[in-house]
Amino acid sequence: MLTLTLGTFALSINHLLLLLALALATLVGWRVAKRSGENPESVLFGLFMLGLLVARISFVIAYWAYFRDDPLQMLDIRDGGFLPWAGLLALLLGSALFCWRRPALRRPLGFGLGSGLAFWLLTTLSSTLYEQGTRLPELTLRNAQGQSVQLSSYQGGPLVINLWATWCPPCRREMPVLQKAQHERQDVTFLFVNQAESMQSVSTFLMTQGLNLNNVLFDGTGQLAQSVGSMALPTTLLYSADGRLLGTHLGELSEASLARALENFGPPKPTSAAPAPARKPLCPSTATC
Repeated sequence: MLTLTLGTFALSINHLLLLLALALATLVGWRVAKRSGENPESVLFGLFMLGLLVARISFVIAYWAYFRDDPLQMLDIRDGGFLPWAGLLALLLGSALFCWRRPALRRPLGFGLGSGLAFWLLTTLSSTLYEQGTRLPELTLRNAQGQSVQLSSYQGGPLVINLWATWCPPCRREMPVLQKAQHERQDVTFLFVNQAESMQSVSTFLMTQGLNLNNVLFDGTGQLAQSVGSMALPTTLLYSADGRLLGTHLGELSEASLARALENFGPPKPTSAAPAPARKPLCPSTATC
């Protein structure tokens, strides 16, 4: 399961685990402080925000080439661009400073932070191992010509699957980013699996937006989203050549966050093999391509 859905609200499992870790750390710290010490609630929240800030700044620095032409984009955290190890390091250094300057905080902050970090690390590791144990679903979809195609027929090389819809604003915003990557990474197959929309409406959208996407497929019942456990759009899935899930991204992709996701496949490789079946771009009209 990639998301937790409550009505129209969807939350990534990774984000949920992070919030639960903060709640657990706060609860444990408060309980320990009742016996002896200072309540670390405000300090834990401050350290949490510090970790997020440093994780974002570190991501921007690491992928500065993608932010250089539009520096304001670094403020748009909707792309999920964070470096967790940098945020974790900042959190640990910050907690050490607080413990040194405020002795009454040492015991409750140590227990609270330790329990929260242990919970987050163990659950995140378990979630990652579970995801990477899943395989490319055996499903039948339809291509732009209305023909049935097996999803497994695209297996055999690095594969990126984007679940999207024309009514989804983040999907619309990330389409140019994915189109650019599709042309730059010829060694990777990009599949754009539309969720429960007609071919005509998708064709009209692509034509009006000036998009030329290869491998547009149609999932009329949302069976792929159900199979991978994601009820939110957009969702991007990365599969290895043997059909093993390598990573997921819930929400809008920026050039920087997509570049980081594609690192799962290693550096670009020259393409020499014949293209997978049904790789014709979707016609922007009813005319023959």
